[in-house]
Order: sequence, then structure tokens, then C-alpha cells
Amino acid sequence: MRNRKAINTNNEDITNILPEECISYILSLTSPADVCRSKLVSPVFRSAADSDTIWGKFLPSDCYDIISNASSSSSSKLLTSSMSKTQLYFHLCKNPIIIDNGTMSFGLDKATGKKCYMLGARRLSISWANTPRYWRWKRVPESRFSEVAELKEVWWLDVKGTIETKILSPNTTYVAYLVYKFSSSRYGFEKKPVDLHVELGESDAGRTFRIFLDPSANIPQFSREREDGWMEVKLGEFFNEHGDDGKATCSLREVDNYTPKKGLIIEGIDIRPKDSR
Repeated sequence: MRNRKAINTNNEDITNILPEECISYILSLTSPADVCRSKLVSPVFRSAADSDTIWGKFLPSDCYDIISNASSSSSSKLLTSSMSKTQLYFHLCKNPIIIDNGTMSFGLDKATGKKCYMLGARRLSISWANTPRYWRWKRVPESRFSEVAELKEVWWLDVKGTIETKILSPNTTYVAYLVYKFSSSRYGFEKKPVDLHVELGESDAGRTFRIFLDPSANIPQFSREREDGWMEVKLGEFFNEHGDDGKATCSLREVDNYTPKKGLIIEGIDIRPKDSR
């Protein structure tokens, strides 16, 4: 009888031994994805997994400083004052906030809690962007930004975006994507490939990819449609170790000066952890 009693004690449910606060602490040492999966274990785990103790640790340490830089002071106040840390985490995963005077967005990768940024078109360096003959700036309801850039016609296409690595999550491989679509009237991108490139500071020259943005039926398609209705194409990737590499530069170029191009609409450059979608 004594041995049988010992066996029953050893097989006792962990949720009957540890208080919910301890379970929450243990879960906080895992990952956001693991915490979400733990909700399937039992009602106690489900309750523990919703604790602010957990999700507060998954928020970046400078999260509230970034939110304070949101373009709308009212939205910043709403996020910081009326949401729990759990609510804030999942809000930022689904609803990136606009920062830096409307030129950039900030969000979180749901599976890891790592930072995601998009550089809006106004933050990019676009050759001839302020010359109405070549480009025009317009509002579109499907964009998170107040303006996007639409190509009227150029021969020389040169688009660059830079981001300081110190604001990104450390020890993370990031991928940069051009976020774009085409207007109903377009030409040039089916005839001439563009060069896509990402380089990290002075230590990494990166690789250049050459693809067709608007390929014909017999040419591979490298772009894909996003959940928000825009298209994206990978510009390249880089590893951010400690954030001390200076800047990552992402670019799109086609500069042979012989092929006119029209109809490209640029929302921005999305920079997010690899395999985050």
C-alpha cells in the first residue's frame, strides 16, 4: 500500500502541485509559440498562459519608448494606458503602429516577439521621386501609410531603404521585402529584370538577385500576394548579431536607360524576422 501511494503521488497532475503563478513563470522562460500551444494542456495552463507576467517579458524592452513615438498621440496613449501587456502584444502582432512622423511602422512577430518594421515610401530614397513628371504621391485606402509612390514613367529606376540595425532584435536573421503593386496601366517590367540587393554595413556586401517583377507566363514568379492585398518580393536577408553593424541597405534597381517603365506603386520595404510568415 505504501508503494502504491507513492506512485499516485508521483503521477499527480503538476497543476495540482504548482500554483498558477509558478506555471506562468515557467512558461515565460519558453517562447510565445510554446505559450500559445500550452493552452491546449489544461484550463489551468490556459489561464496561466494569459498572464501579463508572461507577455510582459516577451515585449521588447524599449516597446513603450517606440510606442511613445507613434504618429498619433491618442493611439499611443490608448496602447500604453488601456491595454494589458497581453493585449498589447497581440495587438502589435496584428496591427503595426505608425511611427516617425508617418514614415515607418512597428509591429511584432507573433511566434517570437521580435521586432518588425516597414519603411514607408516617404522614408525611401527614390530617384526623381519629387519630380511630378516621373513619380506622383497619392493616398490609397489599402495602405497603412498616408502616401504611396506611383511611377509615372522613368528609364532609370533606383529605390533604396536603410534601417539602423541597433533598433532591430539582436541575434536574428532578417529578410527585407519590397511591398508593391501595379496600376492598371503598366509597362517595362515584363521586358527588363530588376536587381534586388541587401547589404549590411561595411562587413557584408550581400548578394544581388535579378528577377522580373511582372513576368510573362513562361518565366518564374518570385513575388507573392500578402494578406493585406499588396504584393511582396524578397530583396535579400541579413543577420543582425548585436545591432552594432551600422545600417542595412535594401535596394531595387534597373538603370540601363533603354527601357521605359511605368505603373509600379511602392508602399515600402518590409523588414521582418526570417520565417515569420
